[in-house]
Amino acid sequence: MRIESLRLRNFKGFRDASLADMPRLCVVVGANGTGKSTLFGVFGFLKDCLLFNVRQALVQRGGFREVLTRGVSPAEGIEIEIKFRLEIAGVQRLVTYLLHLGEERGRPVVLHEVLRYKRGRYGSPFHFLDFRRGVGYAITNEEDFNRPDEELDREEQRVDPDTLAISGLGQFERFKAANAFRRLIENWHVSDFHISAARGTKDAIGMEDHLSVTGDNLQRVARNIYENHPQVFEHIVQRMRERVPGVTEVTPKPTEDGRLLLQFRDGAFVDPFIDRYVSDGTIKMFAYLVLLHDPQPHPLLCVEEPENQLYPTLLWELAEEFRDYALRGGQVMVSTHSPDFLNALRLDEVFWLVKHGGYTRVLRARDDEQIAAYMAAGDQLGYLWKQGLFAGVDPA
Repeated sequence: MRIESLRLRNFKGFRDASLADMPRLCVVVGANGTGKSTLFGVFGFLKDCLLFNVRQALVQRGGFREVLTRGVSPAEGIEIEIKFRLEIAGVQRLVTYLLHLGEERGRPVVLHEVLRYKRGRYGSPFHFLDFRRGVGYAITNEEDFNRPDEELDREEQRVDPDTLAISGLGQFERFKAANAFRRLIENWHVSDFHISAARGTKDAIGMEDHLSVTGDNLQRVARNIYENHPQVFEHIVQRMRERVPGVTEVTPKPTEDGRLLLQFRDGAFVDPFIDRYVSDGTIKMFAYLVLLHDPQPHPLLCVEEPENQLYPTLLWELAEEFRDYALRGGQVMVSTHSPDFLNALRLDEVFWLVKHGGYTRVLRARDDEQIAAYMAAGDQLGYLWKQGLFAGVDPA
């Protein structure tokens, strides 16, 4: 399953903007304040809407009026549309999820929630889930393509007006697309990695299946892979040897008081170093490798500014790691300010954001004839960005 497009209307600085035909490795650049963090925040917002409800997700972000684009009437509401590819009945179908949020009597509501796709090659997309203000229906036999539209079985449902219908219905396998989209949202990962949170000894008991958003459970996740997936862990360590000079071994080590720490061995020394005394870049590269080689990988990773704390020559290697993850079936979105990271990217992988009239526009490198011509002649995107060829990206 792959997200193919994302459209935002009235979501903070995005008055009406789209990312179309998204590649599996999608990189976004732009000056400070153009909306890179907001763009990634959409995924965290949808996850909070699913796991809690719309009201709580909005409260965490200052309320409906703070998320609504400034200068826009509340009557217009906020719209998020995601299109993704999903195999249904042996055919890869383009599924659209549309969420329209509004405010009534001072409380946020789901004005409209739709999940639709075409049943055949021709005709309009069919609504397999359609809810307005908590009242609607879902199709229970959507994979029965031998029956005409009017004979499909509809299950009428009611949910709280500020609750996503896919939150409940998506738990059931009989709602194929809703179930798949719910699992996608539940399992995508928005990284907000903090070196300080990842260092030091940690309690040995706690979440260990996946790296947390901040990376504060790095030791537990590393131990889990070390003990239960030794081949994967050895592969991670081998990548560390190739990318970080001197590192020859990494070992999750229990302490006498029942906690965990990481030991990094430098081949030039007999005794290993504990993670408190190794460089920020070493910790961060190891954390990214743990994330990217998770035995149960996330369908979508969102990573902001991975270049921080990493030596410039490592950024090409990191871009290759992200691309390798994408080639294995995942999808990666990255924001960056680094020309060195951009130099490792391909023409169709890069979008950039610019502010126009106070609102954010999305542009794409491959659609710019001048950038495409320079790339065809052997240039690199990072150098082109530094030369000012990404129109409007320079805050000056």
